[in-house]
This record gives sequence, structure tokens and C-alpha cells, in this order.
Amino acid sequence: MSEIMRLHPRDNVALALEPLPRGKVVSVADVSVRLRDPIPYSHKVALSPVPPGGRIVKYGYPIGRATRHISPGEHVHIHNVESGRGHGHGAMPAEEPPGPPVPRFPSDRFLGFRRPNGRVGVRNHVLVLASVHCVNGVVERIGWEVPGVVALPHIYGCSQLGEDLAQTLRVLRGYAAHPNVGAVLLVGLGCETLPTADLVDSLREEGHRVELLLVQEVGGSRAAVRRGKELATQLLGEVGELRREPVSLSELIVAVECGGSDAWSGVTANPVVGAVADAVVAHGGTVIMSEVTEFIGAEHILAARAASPRVAEELLRAVARREGVAKGMGVDLRGAQPSPGNMEGGLTTIEEKSLGAIAKGGTTPVREVVPYGTRPSSRGLVIMDTSGNDLESVTGMVAGGAQVVLFTTGRGTPVGNPIAPVIKISSNTPLYERMRDDLDFDAGPVLRGKPAGEVAEGLAALLFEVIGGQPTRAEEWGHREFAIEPRGPRV
Repeated sequence: MSEIMRLHPRDNVALALEPLPRGKVVSVADVSVRLRDPIPYSHKVALSPVPPGGRIVKYGYPIGRATRHISPGEHVHIHNVESGRGHGHGAMPAEEPPGPPVPRFPSDRFLGFRRPNGRVGVRNHVLVLASVHCVNGVVERIGWEVPGVVALPHIYGCSQLGEDLAQTLRVLRGYAAHPNVGAVLLVGLGCETLPTADLVDSLREEGHRVELLLVQEVGGSRAAVRRGKELATQLLGEVGELRREPVSLSELIVAVECGGSDAWSGVTANPVVGAVADAVVAHGGTVIMSEVTEFIGAEHILAARAASPRVAEELLRAVARREGVAKGMGVDLRGAQPSPGNMEGGLTTIEEKSLGAIAKGGTTPVREVVPYGTRPSSRGLVIMDTSGNDLESVTGMVAGGAQVVLFTTGRGTPVGNPIAPVIKISSNTPLYERMRDDLDFDAGPVLRGKPAGEVAEGLAALLFEVIGGQPTRAEEWGHREFAIEPRGPRV
């Protein structure tokens, strides 16, 4: 097996498949170079000379520009490369490479929970949900004393204005009405900014099983916990009567996410997830991809796949808005993306990270762009306008109705979600072996020559098992991270 990997014939860099010492001669295809520097695992090595200002090409696309002359065999990274954003390097025309073959699911039907409104859940939770941070202690205590419920405290619900409050209400409503939730106990204080009683009324009007508990009305925390335990136990008994039934894969909404990425994420895990995403869409289902800031430098590729000019315009506008907000604050996103962990893993520029990140969305047309925490109105691939923060992004996609999350990582992360199973996919085998307690699937065999299509078949089979009830590592460990993206000042 070769010691380096070139991803596209146009590339002038290759990736190290193992740590490589200075002076070693390495070859790929018809190119051989003597290493001028030690090359860390997963980092880039130059295959041909690059003049100052010249393009660094990976995946067949420019990922940055040389800040000085780079000779063949040199380590190519942040010390000699910068983002080409703003230098005219982001629009190099190139065909999008095909993804791996679309995998097959074991069946076109799975066992899910059909709700009264027709939606389908892959879990059957009783959710004890705070409407405001003031009642977190009550919510947590109910969760401790009633095993089997999911307690969801948070830091929102008061001192919020305008769109910031509206977004919090939208997300909390999305969780309370989520198909993975069989019943909800909403716990409020009684004087919060968030309209708790109105939220309960609207949920009941739509047929959701919901109980309301206001701490001020029942006489304080002790009384609220006592009454909350009674209500939660009652709701557990009710949802325990529900049974799974065969439903179509077209009912599935899958969120795709990447966090703690490395240079292999865009080579192994993200394309494998993208193939599974294509399979979900082929069955009539929906895939949500978010983290708009991680499209920067690759947004033109996604826009070319938009189902209509309007969708393309909305996508490009979302990217420009995110970039514009940062610039308005005097901040250059290129200074925050890639993150320090990404760079240690071999990612150099925001374009490089973005080109790898969008692979997890597969190859189908982009049907719609939706605001944060909003349920898609179209089937197929949908873009949600979120930040690049993993917790905020996953929280928003689940609020938008995603029943399950495919989450790739190259550095390792234990993140989960309160109500949706999060399947963690490792980009490389050393990470998978090191963090088996937190990771569900290894895409690393792609680097050892296993066809990505075969690896995708394995992931599709795992996804099928998880939506049928098999717990993920994050569920086993009780990871229930939750964070809503802020939209303004809090007073």
C-alpha cells in the first residue's frame, strides 16, 4: 500500500497515510518526491512546485494559496498556506467528483412509533422540559427520581427579546412536539418571558400528550417535584403502552453533522455518510445538513446543485450573511475555521474544511434552505441555516424534526442529544480504537483500500438497527447535550 494518497488527478498535494520521516522517497501514481520535511499522519505534502500566491489544490479544487515558494516534498500547512478567500481563488471550475455507490438498507420499512398526527418516531421518550432556566433544579430532580424520563434543563426562556426569544420558543416547541417524544411534562416558573401556557395550548390542539407544571402555582420546588413525579410516572405508563409498527423509510429525517474533523473526515467518514444520505433520499426520506459557516469556499458547489435558482440564491445569501456578521464584528472567520484541533489533524484552510464537510450531504439536489430549528417542507436534501457550533447545529436539526443524527469526527467527541440517537462515525481507525466507548462506527477501512461503497453498506445497516431501537454509545453514556444558537442580546 502507498504511504501517501492523492485524492484527485488535479491535486498538487497528497496526504500522508502514516507519519513520514524527512528524506524518505514516496510515490503516488506517476509522481515520486523526496520529503524535505517530516510529514505528520494525515497532513499534506507537496507533489509539485507552487510559486508564491499559487493555488494549493485538493479534491480537485483550490483550498488556499501559497504564502511563499513551496518545493516538492515540503510539508504543506499553515506555515506556508493561507485561505484563498478574497484572493479570487474560490471559484475554480471543476466537476464535482462522484460519491461512493448508494448503499442498500436491509428493508424499505422499519419499526417506528406512529404518532396521532401521522409523524413517526424512532424513540418513545417522556420528556420533562423546562420552559425557563429558573426551574432547572426541579426538572433535574424529577429526572433523577423517575428513571426512564428524559429531563431537559437549559439556560433559556427569560430575558430574551425579539427573534432570540422566538427562536427559543421554536426550538422548545420542536422538542416537545418531536415524533421521538411520546409525551411531555412542561415545567415552568409562572412569570417567565416565554409564553409557557400558550405553548401547552398549541401542543394540545395538535394532539400532543402534554402536562403543565408551574412551580409558583403549586407552592414551590418541593411541591413541584412531588407533583412532577406523579405526572411523569403517569406519562411513562401511557407511552409504555405504545408499540412499534412497520413504517416506510420515507418517514425518516436524518441529520448529518461533523465535529472535531481531521484531514481524513472529508476522505472517509463524510463521503460514507453522504452515500447513506443519498440512500435515504432515494427512499423518499429527508436529509438535513447544517453548519453554513462550513460551506465557505465550497458554497458554489452546493449552489450548483440547487433545485431552483431561488434555492441557490437563498443558500448563497445564508453563507454571505454568516460571513458578513463576522466581518461586521471585526472578526475574520478564517481565523476561527479551521479550529486548532482541525489544524492539528491536518486541515489548513476554511476551504479545505468546507470541501470535506459538504461531502456528508451526498450528491442529490438541494431542495430547500430552512431557518434554524425549522421543519423542512420538502423531502430530499435540505440545508438548515446554523452556525458551525456542533451542539447548536445538532439541537437545531433535531428541533426541525430529525429523528436520528449521523455525526462524523476525526478527533473524537462524545456529544449526544436529549431525544435523538446520535451515531458517531470515526474517520480513522486509530481514533476508533482509542475511543470505542464513544464511537459507533469506523470509516477508517477506506484508507486501507476497502471500497467506500462497502463501508457505506455497513453504516446503512447500523442506521437501520438504531432507528429500530438499538442504543448508540451516546445514549448508553447519557450524553444529552443541548444548546440553542443565540440571535441577539439578552437583557
